[in-house]
Amino acid sequence: MTPMQTSDRLQVAPSYIPEGNRTASVSRKTGETDVHISLNLDGTGQCVAKTGIPFLDHMLHQISSHGLIDLEVQAIGDIEIDDHHTNEDVGITLGMAFAKALGDRKGIVRFGHFVAPLDEALVQIALDFSGRPHLSYGLEIPTQRVGTYDTQLVREFFVAIVNHSQMTLHIRQLDGINSHHIIEATFKAFARSLRMAAEIDPRRAHTIPSSKGVL
Repeated sequence: MTPMQTSDRLQVAPSYIPEGNRTASVSRKTGETDVHISLNLDGTGQCVAKTGIPFLDHMLHQISSHGLIDLEVQAIGDIEIDDHHTNEDVGITLGMAFAKALGDRKGIVRFGHFVAPLDEALVQIALDFSGRPHLSYGLEIPTQRVGTYDTQLVREFFVAIVNHSQMTLHIRQLDGINSHHIIEATFKAFARSLRMAAEIDPRRAHTIPSSKGVL
């Protein structure tokens, strides 16, 4: 058997580092809220979240910590009325920041999925940075509130992110009876799915992860 020539050997793709920083800063001001978000997709999980809604701040910390996203969120809203506008507008602005940081989405894995347990709760997330916004929401949260947070706002938050990041997102609750556990498992699974989908695939390098050539 003759030795393999250099040209015959399997060529291993070099590691790929995206050009420029995958960062974004987005400000959005309306008659109801004033939101500013900065993020770094290639961070270490550092987070500052000040929305005036303590439970939402806690969930934003989950996205940052488990997604390894450096995240700063500052929001002022009409929470004297209720949390709805601030919750939704933080989701909108965060979705816009994800879209801006991803740019044309060259080189990303694109798909992400994770199943997160939290005590008795078990939640599955699958997402696709497809360019086509769609949410399939399957949580059944047993109480109307966690602390002062209206649990109906969980769905509104993800609707806002999906529409403004242009992702497809499926959320499935596999088990759970404690509202806090169900919601937190959802955000943790979402964070890990984000991390997977936004990672750079060295085999794709500078190409769009689609057979169509565009997302």
